[in-house]
Amino acid sequence: MSGVITASEPSWIAPFTGLSPRQFGRLINALRREGADPVRKGRPWSLPLEDRVLLVAAYWRTNLTLRQLAPLFGVSKSAADRIIDHLGPALALQQRKRFPKDTVLIVDGTLVPTRDHSIAEQSKNYRYSTNHQVVIDADTRLVVAVGRPLPGNRNDCKAWELSGAKDAVGKTTVIADGGYRGTGLVIPHRREKGQAELPAWKEEHNASHRKVRARVEHVFAARPSPSWKECPTSSRQASTAASM
Repeated sequence: MSGVITASEPSWIAPFTGLSPRQFGRLINALRREGADPVRKGRPWSLPLEDRVLLVAAYWRTNLTLRQLAPLFGVSKSAADRIIDHLGPALALQQRKRFPKDTVLIVDGTLVPTRDHSIAEQSKNYRYSTNHQVVIDADTRLVVAVGRPLPGNRNDCKAWELSGAKDAVGKTTVIADGGYRGTGLVIPHRREKGQAELPAWKEEHNASHRKVRARVEHVFAARPSPSWKECPTSSRQASTAASM
């Protein structure tokens, strides 16, 4: 049975991976160098590596079940499950160790609803959620780090450090909203006690800050809604290209 979706048709790549065909090709080459497509004894994979990577990306970026997704790639549900189990770890987000000297990052927390109550707690959205600290590059808008999931009632100020996101970026300049007060990040100016309004130059700084920081909100807006059943810590949407 032939599938409907295939990486040999470039128009399918961007919707399901967030990457351009060129970036997707570089990702495939990187995976091959890392040994993600070894010669196996016995029955070979039913799909080439390119289509398997596309299948995993489609599974993570949509709310389709394996029963729905497998026929689109022309494989069985069990085969799709094996592909995700095999390639999933290879596609997991790898935190950057270094950043160029002039890099500016943006961090914000996002709440991911989940049925797994071992970590989740009721949060401001009244659902059991986990708090994920997501760091993006201000220029490319690519995800460069994702903190460990924490209970959804944990505020961003604490989650920044406890999730490991702080350690992941080192001394790189990071922009954040006012909820990160006291963390040393670049946040908006606030009125001091008894101060009626901010000086004009601080208002101007705040306006510029809001405009840049909004980019992380745009990244969240572009992310598909997570499944209530499965909420991975990262979707690998653009993070696959973060180190390219």
